[in-house]
Amino acid sequence: MIRALILMSFTYFFYYLYSSGDNSKYINMKYEYICILGIILFAILTIVQIISMTKEEEEHSHKCCDHDHKHEKDSSLVIRMCHYAIFIFPLVTGLFLPIATLDSTVVKSKGFSFKAIDDFEEGDSFVQTQYLRPDTSIYFGKDGYDEIMQKELRVFANMPTVALNDENFLKGMETIYNFPGEFIGKKLSYKGFIYKEQVIDRKQAFVLRFGVIHCVADSGVFGMLVEFPDDMKLQDDDWVNVEGTISTVYYQPFKANIPVLKVDSWEKTIQPEEPYTFRGYENPNL
Repeated sequence: MIRALILMSFTYFFYYLYSSGDNSKYINMKYEYICILGIILFAILTIVQIISMTKEEEEHSHKCCDHDHKHEKDSSLVIRMCHYAIFIFPLVTGLFLPIATLDSTVVKSKGFSFKAIDDFEEGDSFVQTQYLRPDTSIYFGKDGYDEIMQKELRVFANMPTVALNDENFLKGMETIYNFPGEFIGKKLSYKGFIYKEQVIDRKQAFVLRFGVIHCVADSGVFGMLVEFPDDMKLQDDDWVNVEGTISTVYYQPFKANIPVLKVDSWEKTIQPEEPYTFRGYENPNL
């Protein structure tokens, strides 16, 4: 009975994530079919377990045994309960603990630097946390990655204004960071949240978004250093729309040249319903 209840709970859990849209907090939505397959699989396993349990009870009712198996049953029960606890724990945490949205506090706790980009350039494939620039090169061979980036360069470089939205944010940022010289002087607009911890000038802030390439384990915080026309009264986690001209600057805390957006206009906005961006979600052929 306990096995059937656990399987039934997993079926409901996957269905809850799918129906509520909360699965986007864990995986790239282009893998949504995995959640659907999970619902179907656990539903089938639940039915099989109930049928099996019914047959076992019928067989047991026809048998009689005079042995005393109390010690064996006690030992077996402890082992089974330990096994059940392993499966019950993720169900309890998943169903009853609130899902947290990543924000600037996560950036502060992990430490914000440009080190991740240096590691990728050195070929360290074990680096997971990414900052500022999305880097998907570890998922492709060199020739394949170069071909993809050249294709995306043609798309974004030909835009009069590089307008980044939920669908193309990660691709656009990756292209700008890979080919900064091609975008100097071009207009750029995008939306993100304010992060001011690492800035020196009061007119500067990082405008960032959390992005998911495959799942939340490889998520990163991406965006650019933004220079406003004057001292803005903004706090960490305030969401803004910014538009300006792309340039580059040597940023001393990172000891690296990085793109900077010199803002022409900006406005405060609300956090979007889906604060994360996903690699190749709505428009995978862009």
